[in-house]
Amino acid sequence: MATKEIEKVVSPKPAHFVGDGFRVHNFIPGINSLDMKRMDPFIMLDYNSKFHFNGTEQPRDVDVHPHRGFETVTIAYKGRVQHHDSAGGGGIIGEGDVQWMTAAKGILHKEYHEKEWAKSGGIFQMVQLWVNLPSVYKMSCPKYQAIPNTKMTKVDLAENGYIEIIAGTYNNQKGPASTFSPVHVMNAKLKKSGKAEFSFPADYNTAALVIEGNITVNGDKEIPVNHLVLFKNEGETFTIDAQEDSIVLIISGMPLNEPIYAHGPFVMNSREEIMQAFEDYNLGRFGYLAD
Repeated sequence: MATKEIEKVVSPKPAHFVGDGFRVHNFIPGINSLDMKRMDPFIMLDYNSKFHFNGTEQPRDVDVHPHRGFETVTIAYKGRVQHHDSAGGGGIIGEGDVQWMTAAKGILHKEYHEKEWAKSGGIFQMVQLWVNLPSVYKMSCPKYQAIPNTKMTKVDLAENGYIEIIAGTYNNQKGPASTFSPVHVMNAKLKKSGKAEFSFPADYNTAALVIEGNITVNGDKEIPVNHLVLFKNEGETFTIDAQEDSIVLIISGMPLNEPIYAHGPFVMNSREEIMQAFEDYNLGRFGYLAD
């Protein structure tokens, strides 16, 4: 198979706060070459790089907010997040865990630092990824997948480290998350001098975010921590070599190739559907959620 070459290496934009609990660098769609169409079906990627929060009695949060038309995937690397929603879902996302929420036809949601963690504070590091839903599923019922780290599929690479599969497959082994279109989401946790090879269809939109450490891609391009690699839609296979102990988030998905019409927390296929989303929200059709 042909090598999947790098299209671009993206440095993080200046961070901004979402609520008072999440200090994020926006990669998708904030970078020109990483807009929703180019990264389809990945329509947002916010990265809370390592940041120290002081302890507080009142947990920092993102206030109650609606979603419609897509899924939110929260990956915890450091710190603990608690959440609840108008469909009855909720829980705590601990270090290494993932929350995969299908907003679909509409949900109200609130996320905040877990109460006991907030009291002491500490290093906080998270990724939130939005995955678009095919039009046929946008108005389906909301659902929630709690994926503790113990339930993730781990592919041992011997002295190289291991691959932690959240969704999709690696070496014919499947991750626990169910998806509405072909999507691969995984962490490569590599030891110093460790190497891993990945293969995805040429037309899948594919990227890698260096969460920890320093890596080399395809044997010649060095990528520092907190930088994102966008791959060309040519070739299938690429390699990652860890120059030190490293964690790399890999995402690859089949483009839906449907119209994308986004406004704030709603992502639909037309302006009319966005207007309907606002009407439904204002009329209370997303349910009720106490602050």
